[in-house]
Amino acid sequence: MIRTSRAYPSSPRVCLWMVTEGFSLLDPKRKARRIPAVLTYKTLISVGTRLNNSGTCTDHEEGVCAEMTMVCLTDFEQYAKQHLSKSTWDYYEAGADECTTRDDNLQAYKRIRLRPRILRDVSISDTMTTVLGTEISFPVGIAPTAFHCLAWHEGELATARATEAVNTCYITSTYSTCSVEEIAEAAPNGYRWFQLYLYRDRKLSEQIIRRVEALGYKALVFTVDVPYTGKRRNDIRNQFKLPPHLKVKNFDGMFQDQAESKEKYGTPANTLDPSISWKDVGWLQSITRLPIIIKGILTKEDAELAVEHGVQGIIVSNHGGRQLDGGPATIDCLPEIVDTVQGRVEVYMDGGIRTGNDVLKAIALGAKCVFIGRPAIWGLAYKGEEGVRDILQILQDELRLSMALSGCRNVAEINRNLIQFSRL
Repeated sequence: MIRTSRAYPSSPRVCLWMVTEGFSLLDPKRKARRIPAVLTYKTLISVGTRLNNSGTCTDHEEGVCAEMTMVCLTDFEQYAKQHLSKSTWDYYEAGADECTTRDDNLQAYKRIRLRPRILRDVSISDTMTTVLGTEISFPVGIAPTAFHCLAWHEGELATARATEAVNTCYITSTYSTCSVEEIAEAAPNGYRWFQLYLYRDRKLSEQIIRRVEALGYKALVFTVDVPYTGKRRNDIRNQFKLPPHLKVKNFDGMFQDQAESKEKYGTPANTLDPSISWKDVGWLQSITRLPIIIKGILTKEDAELAVEHGVQGIIVSNHGGRQLDGGPATIDCLPEIVDTVQGRVEVYMDGGIRTGNDVLKAIALGAKCVFIGRPAIWGLAYKGEEGVRDILQILQDELRLSMALSGCRNVAEINRNLIQFSRL
């Protein structure tokens, strides 16, 4: 007889297993192995925890068997890696080609040092800021990431409720597994922008713009760095496709005439328009009054063009390292873009944010707000809405502490004087 319990998404524990000799045991990585004697697995945090004959931890390993405490974002990353399927984990984790840019997004922060000021009376601190004139609780929002239902059954609905509860900005992805209507209904008081691609059939883009306008989304985030999809090797090896029970809900029923076409990331291949150009910014402005934010700018030349074309914001982004490999880390691009813009539009940034220190460095270099992508997915994989709230709360707490230790009492006091670039 076997008594088992699963690794429930709502619990940080791995699983309890009671097995008898001759039966296979599924470990947290889903690999079968033979157990030679009766064992009881108790809240294993890692595979390979040593057990004594009674099935309990040895003295040396006692601490490993305790329930895991989620202290930082990398704890959520490890949890998600253990609990998501391989193809799902590979999809979220993927960078383009050799993942050089993806990895440099993280490493670049380690080349930046802080110059703290002392004796500044930091007994009271305030992380509040504004984006496009709307107050948010701290300068971290959720970047547009696709297919949240792969990580948690409620998907984008849970993400929307979490950002509403924390009072920050959620950029909803075109490639959501919940529709824009469902997301708005789940968090009616949430502050949301909508991320937009332009398709060969412009009517598709125009229809969804009309829908988000009517639903109260507050801005359009025009993603401009995907004329073609980057080469993500593991997605190709895994032949990644959405499972049959999921779909890109924003386009439900819209591609019926292309039902036999080859699918790429939930829609027929070759639907994105590689001919997009600056004239399309004018087209968008002609059909909507929503503020337009350009996402995917990495150079001062394009930042200047964005300002000249009348956009209201820029997101410095390399798509999480998923498009052009070998491009610069976003934090390295930020100063020249901020210097070029000179306050004429707001500048935001995504890519590589993992700690409150990272947020502080980006704000000091001129970002009005930063956005996180993969960490939100890890939070979903952990506990859905609660997990995303946990991720945001940890970042806010870490930012508040980093501000205080640097001598900053509010976001307005964070400036470039805090920054020292390492020579390493």
